[in-house]
Amino acid sequence: MVTAPHAGGVISDFLVCASEIIDKNFVAFLRLLYQLLMSYLYNRIQLLHDRFFHLVNHLQSPFLLFVRLYWGWQLAQSGWGKLHNLANVTDFFTSLNLPFPAQTAVFISCVEFFGGIFLALGLLSRMTALVLTINMVVAYVTADREALLSVFSDPDKFYGAAPYTFLVASVIILLFGPGKLAVDALFRWLVKVPALQETSAVTR
Repeated sequence: MVTAPHAGGVISDFLVCASEIIDKNFVAFLRLLYQLLMSYLYNRIQLLHDRFFHLVNHLQSPFLLFVRLYWGWQLAQSGWGKLHNLANVTDFFTSLNLPFPAQTAVFISCVEFFGGIFLALGLLSRMTALVLTINMVVAYVTADREALLSVFSDPDKFYGAAPYTFLVASVIILLFGPGKLAVDALFRWLVKVPALQETSAVTR
C-alpha cells in the first residue's frame, strides 16, 4: 500500500529549495551591485582626473613664460655686468687657464646677455636654450668642477653652484619649448606653421 507524501515534508523541501535559490540570486545581486559601484567610482575618479589635468595643462604656457622671463632677465643682467667688467672676467678666465681668455670673456658675456634676452622673449627658444645649456655645463666643468663632482656625494654643493638655476631653466625650455606665450609661437601663427606635436601626430 503506497502512502501519500506528508504535506509538511513537501512544504519543508520547497522552502529549502526556495531559500537556496534566493541565497544564490542574492549573492549574484550583491556581486553585480559591487561591480556597478566600483565601475561608477572608477569612472568618476577618471573624470575628475581628466578635468583636473586638463586645467593643469592650461598652466603650462604661463609657467614656461615665468621661467623664461625670470631666468632670462637674470641671465641678461649677468651678461650685461660681464660686458661692463670685461677686465675682471678676463682675469678670472685666465686663472682658469682657458684659451684666449679676452676673446672668451667677450663671447661668454654676449652669450649670456643676448641669450637671456632671446630666452625671455621666446625667440629661437630651443636653439638659445641649447647654447645656454652647453654654456652652463662648460661653466660647471671649468669654474665649479668641485660642485659638479659632488653631485652625488654632496648634492647641496651642486645645487648651490652659480650655473645650477640657469642650467635647469635652459633644460626646461630645451625639452618643453617656450610655450604659447612666446615670439616663436607668434611667428608660427603668422606663417601658419604647425607645432612640432601637431606635425608628428599628422605623420602618424
